[in-house]
Amino acid sequence: MDNILIAVNAVVPFLCYILFGYFVRVAGVVDEPFMRRMNQMVFRVFFPIMMFYNLYHHASQITPDKKMILVSVISVLLTILAAFLIVPRIVKENAKRGVIIQAIYRSNFVLFALPLSTNIFGDSGAAIASAMIAIIIPIYNIFAIMILEYFRGDDIRVLPLLKRVLSNPMIFGALVGLVFVVLGIPLPACIEKPIAQFSDLTTPLALFILGSTLHFSSLLDHAKYVIPTLAVKLFVLPACMLLVTLALQFDPVSRFVYLTMFATPVAAASYPMAANMGGDGALAGELVVASTAVSVGTLFLWIFILKSCGWI
Repeated sequence: MDNILIAVNAVVPFLCYILFGYFVRVAGVVDEPFMRRMNQMVFRVFFPIMMFYNLYHHASQITPDKKMILVSVISVLLTILAAFLIVPRIVKENAKRGVIIQAIYRSNFVLFALPLSTNIFGDSGAAIASAMIAIIIPIYNIFAIMILEYFRGDDIRVLPLLKRVLSNPMIFGALVGLVFVVLGIPLPACIEKPIAQFSDLTTPLALFILGSTLHFSSLLDHAKYVIPTLAVKLFVLPACMLLVTLALQFDPVSRFVYLTMFATPVAAASYPMAANMGGDGALAGELVVASTAVSVGTLFLWIFILKSCGWI
């Protein structure tokens, strides 16, 4: 029962944000064109703030051992490479290719790893999860931007692509955060507090907007993409990564944090990125919603398996 509550408490708030946005639109309080403009604002203003603050706030907490860092980075990169090679052979539309690749490798690591790791392992779990967030999230975002740019359909040239990547609002926020960290620039408390609050607001606002632009009828139309993508995302990848942790004899805390990189739902940020960068925004939003709902059961399943086998 405790494991069920952990999974439910981690997932249900996200569903509440999405459903609240959906019913606000259905009630006629806002219209869809307005919410799409809001989506652009979140992508260009709020996500850079969140990227800056996550890097600035978590950089000092990087404490995992080198083996975990190395294995985690290699695992993410290999997952991206495999998806990049396989998905275009199956999916023919460029707008959908980038979205599906992003959904396969990019998890809602920031908002699931911390509460799950803290609930199960306390402060030790929170410390390792925070450290890995600072390392993995920039990799998620950099490759998401590159992949979406690649599948825009234009001729790809290295310098223009690099320029678009570096000018992306999320990368800009991360680079500014890196400058502050490297130079040791402290933020005054009166400035850090509102930045932290804007950062905390980003995901609920993005999910609210996602719900307000969601059409459940199109979810059925996209089922042939959604179902296999989520099967890989929530079952196949976590199973493969669990075998990696067992083969490399990870300790229980590291094993669990590592698994949350692959077993948690599709990142909420993937929706506004896809919608603003030439991807299929509707499909991206449906993957976020469907994976968040399904993960109530799959997260419980993985936690139950790990605890039953004595692996955490």
